[in-house]
This record gives sequence, C-alpha cells and structure tokens, in this order.
Amino acid sequence: MTRPKAPQTPIAAALPLFNYGLYISPMPYLLRIAAAALLVPLFSASVLAQASVTVPRLPQSRAEISLSFAPVVKKAAPAVVNVYASRIVKQARNPLFDDPFFRQFFGDQFPGTQNRERVQKALGSGVIVDPSGIIVTNYHVIEHADQVKVALIDKREFEAEILLRDQRSDLAVLKIKDGHEKFPALEFGDSDAIEVGDLVLAIGDPFGVGQTVTQGIVSALARTNIGINDYSFFIQTDAAINPGNSGGALVDLSGHLVGINTAIYSQSGGSVGIGFAIPANMVRVVLASALSGGKAVKRPWFGAKLQNVTPEIAESMGLKRPTGALVADVDPGSPAAQAGIKVGDLIVSVDGQPIDDQVAFGYRFGTKPVGGTAQLAVERGGKAITARVKLASAPEGARDEITIGSNTPFAGIKAVNLSPAVADELRLDTSSTGVAVTDVAEGSAAQNIGFRRGDIIVSVNDKKIEKTRDLERVTSERARSWKIVLKRGGREISVVLRG
Repeated sequence: MTRPKAPQTPIAAALPLFNYGLYISPMPYLLRIAAAALLVPLFSASVLAQASVTVPRLPQSRAEISLSFAPVVKKAAPAVVNVYASRIVKQARNPLFDDPFFRQFFGDQFPGTQNRERVQKALGSGVIVDPSGIIVTNYHVIEHADQVKVALIDKREFEAEILLRDQRSDLAVLKIKDGHEKFPALEFGDSDAIEVGDLVLAIGDPFGVGQTVTQGIVSALARTNIGINDYSFFIQTDAAINPGNSGGALVDLSGHLVGINTAIYSQSGGSVGIGFAIPANMVRVVLASALSGGKAVKRPWFGAKLQNVTPEIAESMGLKRPTGALVADVDPGSPAAQAGIKVGDLIVSVDGQPIDDQVAFGYRFGTKPVGGTAQLAVERGGKAITARVKLASAPEGARDEITIGSNTPFAGIKAVNLSPAVADELRLDTSSTGVAVTDVAEGSAAQNIGFRRGDIIVSVNDKKIEKTRDLERVTSERARSWKIVLKRGGREISVVLRG
C-alpha cells in the first residue's frame, strides 16, 4: 500500500505568511520585523503598559526537567522480541531434462537436472503477552515458515513453535520452546478506550537494526478498506513504523498493549507517518483461541450478507446520513435468522457500539466471544427495534482436506468440503456447492495456471465435484484436456486446459 510522495516544503513556507496568504521569501519577512522594531518607540507608554506579555514558564522542579517516555519504555520494551522466520523453498528443475534425449547427452549433473533448495528468511517483531512465553506477531511474518526463532532484548535466542496462524486477522501466536522461566510480558489495554490524539509508542526492530522506539499520536481510529485482512478496522498512527516493525507493539503511556503494528502507506518502503495497527481487542480473540488449544480462531457466525449504505440508499430510506450495515440476504437457520433479522434491516449498533458500515459490523461482531448473545440496534421501516443474536460458531462439517500432487493442472492445491464454517472463513456464499480451495502452493502448476484461495471447484470434465474425494478421484485419471468449471467472487468461470 503506497501513496505518492508529498512535495518537499520550502524553508520559507515554514515561516508566517502575510499579504493575505501570498508567498513571501525569508528576506522580506526579516525586513518587516526590522521595520516593526523601529516603529515600537512611536507607541505611547500607556499603550505598552496595557499590552499583556506572556512569558514562557520554565520547569519548576527536577521532575519536570526529566519528563520522559523512559519509564514506559523500560516497562514495555523487554516484552518486545525479534522474530526470525525461515523456510526451505524448492526451485523446480527444467522440464526439458525429463526428456531421455537431453539426459543422454547432459547426464544427471548438468545444471537444471536437480531440484535445488534455498532458504528464504523473513524478519519481524513480536510481543510476549504471557509470562510462559506466549508471543503474538503478524501472520505475514511467519507465513509458510518451517522454523521460527525469537530474540529477546537481552540478546538471548529461543526456538519457537507456531500455536496458531490466522490469515483472516493477519495474526499468529507463538510459544517459546523449552522456556523454563517467567518472561516479561505486556498487559493488554482496551483499544476501544483510546482516542484520536492520544500519545502512543511503537516498539519493534525496523530494518533489523535492533530494537527501536518511536513516538507519535493516534491519528485516526476504525480505518477500513485498507485491504490487509478480513477485519480492516485499524488504529492509524504517525509513530514511525518501518519494515521489520511488523508484529511489534503499539503501547499507550501506561505501558499497555493497544495494538500490533502491521502495515504502512509508503512509496519508498520507509515511514511517511501513516502506519496501521491491529486493535488489541482483536488480538485478544485470536489469543484466546490459541490458549484453548485450537488451531483455528473461533468466531461468532452471523449468517447474513451485508452491504454498505450509499448516499442514494440513505436518501431512499429517509436517513440523515449514509451509515449502518444493510442486510441484503439471510441464511436460513443462521443466528441472524433465529434472531428475526430480515432483508432490508439496517443495523446501526452492536452492544452500543455504533456501526458505520459492513466492515465495522464484521469487526464489532467478530470480536465478541463465542457464547452468550449480542444486542443489535436495528431500524426497520423507520422504526427502531432490538434483536438479540446468539454468539455461536458456524456449523462445521467433515472438511476431508486433500492436497493434489498428481501431474495435473490442480497440482499444489489444498481443498476442503464446503460447510457454513468454511464459507464463513473464506467469505463465500453459504448457498454454494462444491469443493473450496484453501491454499495454493507457491510455484506449483495450480498457481501458474491461476487458481486462488477461495475458488470453488464445481465440475471437472463434466463430472460434478461435490466432495474432496470426487476431486481426488478425477485428478487421478489421465486426460488429454481438462474442462474446469469454478466459482470466484460470485461468478462462474469455465476454462479448458491441455493435459
């Protein structure tokens, strides 16, 4: 995510401007000051006596002189770690060397005949949130990692295991291996309690130079449409965040964790004062699932399709402004249906928290713990009603996950059976049928062809695909061509590939 560079501000532009906003160079400005000084003796003493002069107050005590963020840093910094992730990547060999003719002349030792391996490394930051060595970082820092190490501020290094990866929130939870001590940990703050203008500190390891602390303010809250994860509801800050800060801590002046630094807007790759952090209240949800032993985050399922309110829709509904989440469809038997939610309802708040758009609803509802109910304020036909929605996970069927390894266009695909839980996880229409693609191996035939996570495979060679075993059986057969029908983004795509 980048934005164009802002033009450099001329030095003179930093000076006060007169002449009704016209540009004034530094020299004329200095001459005006001199002229004003010559005119001062012309004023009467009585006029000068009436003028009030504000004298800056000097620090009155040693404590005021030594005001600093140092106490906050001393409290928070030991809990922020460096995260080193690595994985082995296989480089595919040239397919020409599968031909006996080439092998006869070049043999097995010619470059390109062997599968080469290289180590791919990633650097980021993380935050210890439990004295037992539980660490929160970004998913994109440890994505596909085979090995993870963490380094503490005292330069000790530990192996870490990955407890949970959550691509939807771009968060991951790690645990220090063989940790037989209590590690320094950060306490969570309430990210809903912070306000625009609050001072915050960002702590991490930018560019691998070592732990660094930067200071700024909360520039904005509830930033949506950033496009980083499914819950784009970020804290924006002007505290400098750079590559390597991902997964680091955003703390308030009490030393409490209010966010996990995640992304920046930049054209150069460095900080331009627009950084984004995942709110701590979202982090709590992911952490709770990891601590309960889950490999996936348990979130409440609403079971309805929502859309934003445009100015045209707001006018047609008689609304003062375009706000809220409009219900476009309701899944039969879902918690939304059971609570009496109907198509055309406008959701304006969740447990008292205002809802500006569908993304805000996804965050507010998605950060509720499973169990209990949530109270929704709804407008229906100009009347305000209240609906209590059960906070329950989406029904999970047998996933029967498979990985296609045959020499077909599907090689490298991970696929599962569709269920309400899978549809909710991948943001798919729950009425869809088929097999869902959950992952595509990097450099695989499937990736090269263009398969994506979230694709629904409907049929192959005119054979309907209802379960993963159907796909496994079809791809085990030889074929001269492959006729594939899949759904992507609500559209059906048909393609024919040579075998």
